Amino acid sequence: MEASIVDLRYRMKEVLAALDRGEKVTVLYRGEERALLVPLPRKKSKKVPPRKAPGFGMWKDRADLADPAAWLRDQRRGRFDAS
Repeated sequence: MEASIVDLRYRMKEVLAALDRGEKVTVLYRGEERALLVPLPRKKSKKVPPRKAPGFGMWKDRADLADPAAWLRDQRRGRFDAS
């Protein structure tokens, strides 16, 4: 795909869609090639079940979180509210 500077400004969504399809985009400035946009290789994401995630249960021993509703109320309380 070829795209001018105006295309990059007003039709960036289409340029990004072309990159998502794996196309290379040549950037033109006044009709001359100035740059080549190449899509990055896709990373395969490792989906980890929530209970297997490394951070799962990291706060289970915190005493201040024994009552989550009270902790949340305290977090939502204004900075200068009277206790």
